[in-house]
Amino acid sequence: MMSNGNDSAGRGRAQSQVLLAALLFGTTGTAQALGPSASSLTVGAARIAVGAALLLAVQAVVARPARRVAGLATARPPLGPQLVGALGVAGYQLCFFAAVEKTGVAIGTVAALGSGPVLVGAGAWLLDRTRPTRAWAAATALACGGVALLALSGGGGAASASGPGIALALGAGASYGAYTLASKRLLDDGHGAEPVMARVFGLGAVLLLPVLVAGDVAWLATPGGAAMALWLGAMPTALAYVLFARGLRRLRAGDVATLTLAEPVTAAALGALVLGERPGAAALAGIALVLAGLAALALPVRAAPRARAGGPAAARPAEAAA
Repeated sequence: MMSNGNDSAGRGRAQSQVLLAALLFGTTGTAQALGPSASSLTVGAARIAVGAALLLAVQAVVARPARRVAGLATARPPLGPQLVGALGVAGYQLCFFAAVEKTGVAIGTVAALGSGPVLVGAGAWLLDRTRPTRAWAAATALACGGVALLALSGGGGAASASGPGIALALGAGASYGAYTLASKRLLDDGHGAEPVMARVFGLGAVLLLPVLVAGDVAWLATPGGAAMALWLGAMPTALAYVLFARGLRRLRAGDVATLTLAEPVTAAALGALVLGERPGAAALAGIALVLAGLAALALPVRAAPRARAGGPAAARPAEAAA
């Protein structure tokens, strides 16, 4: 009984960490709107570069006491999952902004954000035999429906459901899935959140370096541009992804992907409060659906003792079905 209570408290804390990460992710659009005019592609590459530098600095500090401790905490993470995660980090930046350019903000956002949790859940099932729960399916359906309403009500940019644009948006969702599953594998092997994020984002920054070299980065030399890059690198990247990784260590990958759909809700709220945008009825309904999905995902935490029905999920306490 005591362990069940501790496990529920730990899962609740992990969910809170992921939701806080999603809140930080949601500040990205407002920060860009308040900053100087710049290509979204170069902003994304600069964000990853600054975030990677900060994560590597944090890892250097964290690693000092860790060197005194023997075991997995000091072992070097395997290169394979690191490369997959880095490709996911870089691929998302490249695919998402290209998809938005071809299909418009609404359709690109729906296809990318909506496909992410589904692809993560399918990937976890195929690779790790972590079968999705009914609670996850219901929560994901609600949250994805809410994201669709939010994005379509915003209507930013011309909407054109072109085949290449949809493919790029799905590529962004798949990139997010690859990053999440690769990070989950490293964390399940016992590696710390800070070293995993530092290595994955460091490699991702290297992969995106050509974008900064070839693109127009004059905006970085302005005070507003430097402040925007620092905020994006520090808060919705370095801090947010450490919180994301700490939550991911304890939760199912699919659950984490669904919880991060709180990001567009945060973005909509900041748009109303900071940028003076007025969400319509469809946007408010979308926000309500996303929140209902997140609530549905959290409810099983209280019912964990009754949900123990054996099967594959029960064999892995860190990922046990809630």
